[in-house]
Amino acid sequence: MTTKTTIVYPDSDGMPLPDGEFQAPIYANNLVTLKAHFADVQGAWVNGNTFIYYIEGDPRRSVSPDCYVALNLSEEALASIERNNVYLMWEVGKAPDFVLEIGSPSTGRTDLGRKRDLYASLGVREYWRFDSTGGDFYGEPLVGELLTDGEYQRLDMRRESDGRVWHHSELLGLDLWWMDGELRFWDIEEERWLLTYDEQLARADEERARADEESARANAEYAARVATETRIAELEAELARLRDA
Repeated sequence: MTTKTTIVYPDSDGMPLPDGEFQAPIYANNLVTLKAHFADVQGAWVNGNTFIYYIEGDPRRSVSPDCYVALNLSEEALASIERNNVYLMWEVGKAPDFVLEIGSPSTGRTDLGRKRDLYASLGVREYWRFDSTGGDFYGEPLVGELLTDGEYQRLDMRRESDGRVWHHSELLGLDLWWMDGELRFWDIEEERWLLTYDEQLARADEERARADEESARANAEYAARVATETRIAELEAELARLRDA
């Protein structure tokens, strides 16, 4: 009698984010920005710094992008990711469509070499690299590559006179901009910048303050109405007493 071995695909390696003090703020900002944008898009999944396993039966074969977006996923594929807390390509049915890596001292060379080759072999359709320093890790601030016939072809990045660098992502429907060391996303349909993590927090604080003001105003109006009604009742009672006197 043979016993079937259960293969475990870990959702963590117990190691912190490489160059965490440098990468973490950039990683969090970009991930939160894209998660908010795609939150209501059916079949979209946005995540990062989590494991993608690409060979069934071999948990050693994994990769962890800083940020990725998968589009047009089935309900079964989304359920698989949520259930396993990792991305099993053979269950999801494909690789992520878009991957973004963030340049840092210990990851720059890998992002330009081994990871780039792996993403191409897995079928990641767009591969972007963002270097907040402007080029210390990748040699350039921002570059996007499109998978064509199994190989990545560079997009012709556009450079503005003020130093900003950008190009359009067909998959995301967004323009990606390197702006003074920040990565910003321009929504061409809405004609607006996607809110960063800090901007989302600031807006939430504003909405909370506005709600508190409205609640305080409503409470004040209610208290005034109760006071008026009480005073009217008192006057009516006094008039009745005088009539009966």
